[in-house]
Amino acid sequence: MSKISKKMVLPGALVLIAVGAAGFFLLRPDAATQAKSGVPEASRVADPIAFSDETKMRQKLLQVALGNLPADLVIRGPRVLNVFSGQWDDAQDIVISGGRIAWVGPTGGWTGKATKTFDASGLSAVPGFGESHKHIESTQLSPEYEAALVIPMGNTWTSEGSHEFSNVNGEHAVDFWTMPERHGSPLKIFTALGSATPPSAFEIGGGAYVYKDIVDSIRANPSVQGLDEVMDWPAISQPTHPGYQRIWELMQATRDTRGVIDGHAAGLTDPARINAFAAAGMESDHETRSAEEAWFKLQRGLFMQMRDDLIERALPYFVQKGLTNWSNISLVTDDRNVADTLKIGTMNHHIRLAIQMGVPTIAAYQMATINPARHAHKDDIVGSIAPGRYADVVLLSSVDDVGIKYVFANGKLAAQDGKYLLPIPKIDWPEWATDTINIGREVTAKDFEIRAPDGKTTVTAALQAPMYRDPKQKTTTLSVVDGVVQNDLSREIIKIAIVDRYTGKANIGKMFWTGLGPKTPNSAVASSISHDLHNIIVVGSSDEAMATAVNEVARLKGGVVLVDRGKVTGEMRLEIGGLMTSRPVNEAAANLESMWAKADTMEWIGAPGFPKGVIFAMITCSPFTWRLVAPYPGNPSGLVLLQTGETMPVVW
Repeated sequence: MSKISKKMVLPGALVLIAVGAAGFFLLRPDAATQAKSGVPEASRVADPIAFSDETKMRQKLLQVALGNLPADLVIRGPRVLNVFSGQWDDAQDIVISGGRIAWVGPTGGWTGKATKTFDASGLSAVPGFGESHKHIESTQLSPEYEAALVIPMGNTWTSEGSHEFSNVNGEHAVDFWTMPERHGSPLKIFTALGSATPPSAFEIGGGAYVYKDIVDSIRANPSVQGLDEVMDWPAISQPTHPGYQRIWELMQATRDTRGVIDGHAAGLTDPARINAFAAAGMESDHETRSAEEAWFKLQRGLFMQMRDDLIERALPYFVQKGLTNWSNISLVTDDRNVADTLKIGTMNHHIRLAIQMGVPTIAAYQMATINPARHAHKDDIVGSIAPGRYADVVLLSSVDDVGIKYVFANGKLAAQDGKYLLPIPKIDWPEWATDTINIGREVTAKDFEIRAPDGKTTVTAALQAPMYRDPKQKTTTLSVVDGVVQNDLSREIIKIAIVDRYTGKANIGKMFWTGLGPKTPNSAVASSISHDLHNIIVVGSSDEAMATAVNEVARLKGGVVLVDRGKVTGEMRLEIGGLMTSRPVNEAAANLESMWAKADTMEWIGAPGFPKGVIFAMITCSPFTWRLVAPYPGNPSGLVLLQTGETMPVVW
């Protein structure tokens, strides 16, 4: 108990000076007393507020750093990468309390005591890796299992580009991404809300963000970093476009709350539009294709997020150009499923690849640590081995080939020699996450028929193929039997359809298709992953097979289904949002591999094997042109030119 030693009268207010073990401190009257006593407004002291958990944590870290409180763990003796100075510091101790770092310095220099010590002498310590742009949904694992997949590879945090789940259930997107951490998962997920929610002005899905949604989410949730990949360039650049008002409102909402506006500059390669893209306020791009384009964008201040192909093309070019400041570059996987991740890796692979491309070793590690952390405005908690940050430490047996021996996440030993060591929390996902497929009825083969105008024996039909960018819709001539327009397998012309899975009306957009899909008769593949709105997409060589595949996706409450000669022969259940599965890593990967193996027995248009590109077949983001969407008022066919909103029939 403190002893009151003296009282002093300041102008108009009584202040007590107390003496305690910590020294002298002031006991101030409350604001109401000050007001009555005539203290000038500018001099009044507000009533004390309750400290947040973050403040309490930092108060404790301060005392641990001073040696006044014990630490939970000391990682003793590794060589530590200092990402701020760009140097290696030999023989360091990393002092950890409550999952955060309290002190870093020469071994033996800390004056306190710790409950545990981990001997890391002879190893090199780097910060936990982070991705500045990733869709966790693309691994097809729910986030708690994503942690088990990527943490052994060094990833301890992710900037989640959530326009996938945002489009499934925009209202609960932030809750979804924060739920695993609340259940004890060590993977930190920073949500970037989907600007493409919905992806275009011509689509209706499970989310529709407006100004208030972005502002409220960023203000209420420290884990929300901003707005994800603004991609609708026609809506951004054309004031007459029907999406112009909404997309600019979302960008303003992000600026008003000091969030990050991530960009998506696919197809923007000329100097005028690159400058315009940056001037509009976009801060990054992960859709660059050529080395020269990447260099020009980097010089215009865009934060370059590089995937595998661009790492190999652009980074050697940057070395050749004599780049000395690598701080505006990060490495990202963006989209990679669980099976491919197990084979290739994540950021560990990208760091190794960057070093092979000639990037200085320390700069390569900075691209996976401090650079993405600064871009996300999260460098006060991740991206470095420094006081106050989460105790995410990757211990390497070798540096240049990223030989990972141990991974600590939140101060706990989470992985050793590629094996995940922590328990995976059991999450009972609510219905808003698991009951997201609502087509309202069982579809039939007749739903996928395309009827000809009365009296026609042949028709002109719109014909699309993957990655269609032609501003003029291509056409072909097809025959008619009993009023129904026919596929033509001899010319590899089959059918594609988009089935509305949100309104319960099973509205179906359908047209003719080539370049990708089953050539085997009476076969189809359907998926509830279909970028970016994630309606059910189905391609097939018969209407019957298409109906069978779609009904099976609905029965699974989301997934990918393969139909071979009329029978379901392979499927991947994706019961979380129709995008992910809450299953162990190896089980989910084996499921995918099994489906691909079944597909290898079939004949495919374009290339052998399961057409992974089917999930992108009708992507509606820029720079694509004519696209098929679920029919909406004023567009019964669903075929629309994204740049203008022009529509057309699929046959005539």
